Amino acid sequence: MGSDRGPVAVLDGVQIAHRANPALRFILHGREDELAPLIAARGLADCAVLHHADGVVTMHDKPSQVMRRGKDTSMWSAIESVREREAAVAVSCGNTGALMAVSMLRLRKLPGVNRPAIASFWPSRNPTGWNVMLDMGADVKADAPDLLTYALMGTSYARNALGLARPRVGLLNVGTEEHKGHAELRLAHEMIGAAQEAGAFDFIGFVEGNDLPSDRVDVIVTDGFTGNVALKTAEGTAKFAAELLRGALTATPLTKLGAFLAMGPLKRMSAQIDPRRANGGVFLGLNGTVVKSHGSADATGVAAAIELAARLARSGFVERLAARVASASVARQDAPSGEASSENEL
Repeated sequence: MGSDRGPVAVLDGVQIAHRANPALRFILHGREDELAPLIAARGLADCAVLHHADGVVTMHDKPSQVMRRGKDTSMWSAIESVREREAAVAVSCGNTGALMAVSMLRLRKLPGVNRPAIASFWPSRNPTGWNVMLDMGADVKADAPDLLTYALMGTSYARNALGLARPRVGLLNVGTEEHKGHAELRLAHEMIGAAQEAGAFDFIGFVEGNDLPSDRVDVIVTDGFTGNVALKTAEGTAKFAAELLRGALTATPLTKLGAFLAMGPLKRMSAQIDPRRANGGVFLGLNGTVVKSHGSADATGVAAAIELAARLARSGFVERLAARVASASVARQDAPSGEASSENEL
């Protein structure tokens, strides 16, 4: 109910996702008088159950207010369905801060996790087509131990979502030299490097902003403030570049002819960088899976978030993530010299 485009876009996304995977089942949370006709019109009655929730969390609501007075909202109801094991994963287009607050309140953090993080896909030159970046805005602060936890969680996410046996992890900084950056980053560099064998990943050290789409890293670790600024900057730059390209290709009859002749490659490039394909940031570090879709996502974007959520649910991602964080923590305590853990399948 909290989507910028309203429940129509969300239900259209559900319809697309169900057509692609008829085995999916949905619990839809919101006002029955609004949702019931939309469900019937899209033929979703056989695969969807409606949970009535009268309240709606808006984009302007403060997380603290939602935590105190949000029990009757669709967002609270969706998270509660995961807590009660009615649903394997929750997908929401609503207020990010409120969603994280309610998720932490109702699902609680995994043992060993101080600050949960939001992980998102970033288009890259890697064979998978993606890198994983976290945190994308769950918490503006991150101490060195938090950044280490992000590396462990991002590794598990890349392993399960992208099928990477031993992901390469980089720590975002203003330079690649080990003496660059503030003291907390340099400490995180040491801690992540010492944990790479126990965590079954390869630490490549510091990476810079121009490495975000590169093929030299699979998981990029940073604090939520930096990650969110990078994400919004990239999205704005991509939109601006697309507008400039569209204007250049339609400026004259000759450029229009050139655009027609190049239509195939242009469509392939557009599809590759389409942000809707990467829609869906995953909350990592909770006792349950929550996928945060862009508030402005259209039906295609919502369907992509649902597909990601289904893939993680099928893989048993939360259990694997918990085991990864726990085993790596034990390995760090028992083997401070960096001895490798034998647990590598997660």
